This record gives sequence, structure tokens and C-alpha cells, in this order.
Amino acid sequence: MLLNRYKNFQLVQQLDPVQDHCRIYNLMNGYEFPWDMTRSLEVALMRTYCVPSISKLLNQTGEFTHCPQKRYDDTAIIVGEMIKWGYDSDRGKEALQRMNALHGRFKIDNSDFLYVLSTFIFEPIRWNVRFGWRLMCEQEKLASFYFWREVGKQMQIQNIPETYEELERYNLDYERQNFRYSDTNRRVGEATRDLFLSWFPSWMRSSIKPGIYALLDETMLDAFGFPYPSPLLRSVMVNLLKIRAKLIRLFPPRNHPNFYIDSPIPSYPTGYEIANVGPTENFKQQSSDNASI
Repeated sequence: MLLNRYKNFQLVQQLDPVQDHCRIYNLMNGYEFPWDMTRSLEVALMRTYCVPSISKLLNQTGEFTHCPQKRYDDTAIIVGEMIKWGYDSDRGKEALQRMNALHGRFKIDNSDFLYVLSTFIFEPIRWNVRFGWRLMCEQEKLASFYFWREVGKQMQIQNIPETYEELERYNLDYERQNFRYSDTNRRVGEATRDLFLSWFPSWMRSSIKPGIYALLDETMLDAFGFPYPSPLLRSVMVNLLKIRAKLIRLFPPRNHPNFYIDSPIPSYPTGYEIANVGPTENFKQQSSDNASI
């Protein structure tokens, strides 16, 4: 059973991260690390809210205040469609077109776009180093880079670095230069935190809130104006996730995919059409007016 646990890992090692990056990334997200990839991409998105120019725009749209679960689901659907089917499939192309149409309503700086793209590559890798049931291999790391690099090209993002190492340097340099506290950081951060808390029974939320802070590093806490968790709580959270990883290692390999879009989606209980994912027409008009103020 333990040898069989690594069958997908062995398959990935036989694939080429340049030519087969969609296949590798599909295996990572749907079979090998589905829970970890979802959690790490949540952290990745929260990191982007530590940048005032990004949080200001997100705050102006009002989506985080009025419909945070739908905002989360819309992002997860578009990303999930591209990852599950490939950005070059019919559904993947439709998801990309929808994402570009939604982004096209706003003037977004290329450097911000590039940073957001980079977090989708490097935050899951960093999470995996800390909490993965096994470490990602080089093919998986490079496949992540090539997958999102190609998505970035189709989003018309300019000056995407040619190598994994160059983009990682950009990611770190950008954070050093742009992470700082702002009121819009705090508002968007609080709305996202409260969304996470809403997934638990009300009687649990006050005790879970510090646990969320314990999973954020000090630069994020400072940028949001969130309180520092106790060292003990941070240690407990880290150890719980490491224990989880050891247990998951004993499980048999997953034979069926577990993408976010494979389960019922709260904001779309009867299903969705990719073309209709995103704000409603009335909300789009209101958010565009607000964003232009």
C-alpha cells in the first residue's frame, strides 16, 4: 500500500514539466495535494491583500463586504476550471476569457498582476515544504511555474520572467517594497477572515480566529493590523498540520479527483455556467462606478 501511495509521484517524475505541465498540475491539485493546494491558495490570495494598491481596488468593488462567499466561489470556479481541464481546453479557454473580461473593467497595474500570478506559484510550494505529506519534486515545482506563466501570457501580463528563479526573486522583492499597512488592507483582510470563520459553527468562531492569525506570518499580520498570536498557539497550529501530513501519508492514493468544482458550491447550489460566473449586471455597474471614484 505504501509503495502504491507514490504511484502518482512516480508518474510525475516520468513527465516533462515544460510539455506536460497541465497534466502534472492537474495531478497535484486533484489527486496528490487537493486540500493543501486549496488552503495554500487561500493564503496566496490573502498575501495579495497586504498590498494597498490591490486591497484598495478590491475594497472599492464592495464584493468582499456584500458577498464574500460568492467572491470566493467565483475565483475558485475560474481557477478550478483551468486547472482541472487545462487552460487550452474549451472550458479552460472559456474560464480564461471570463477572467479577462472581469479584470478588464478595472485599470490594474502590470506589476500587481505579475505579483498575484507569482503567489499562485510560490505559496503552494512554501506551504508544501512546511505541511505537505511529501515534498513536491522538481517537476511539480517547474510545472506550477510553466502553468501559471502560460496563463499569465494569455492574460496579457507583460514582462513575465523566463525562469522560475527570476520570478521567485520578483515575488520576494515586490513584497519587501509593497507590503505595508493600510485601512483597505484591514477591511479586505477582516472580510476574508470572517468568511473563513463563517464555515464553522458560531460557538467555535472566537476560538478559531486566533488560529487563523497563527497561519499568517508577521509581515502579513502587520500589513492587516491583526494581532500577533502567542508563540504557543503558532506552535500548536504548525504541529497539528504536520501531524495531519503524517496521517495522510498512510492513506492510499486518491483514485478520483477532488477539485473544488467537483463538490457542491455554496453560491451556485444548482450549478453554474462559466459565462455567468462573477458579479451580477447590477452589481458590476455599481462596482465600476465605485471603482472610478
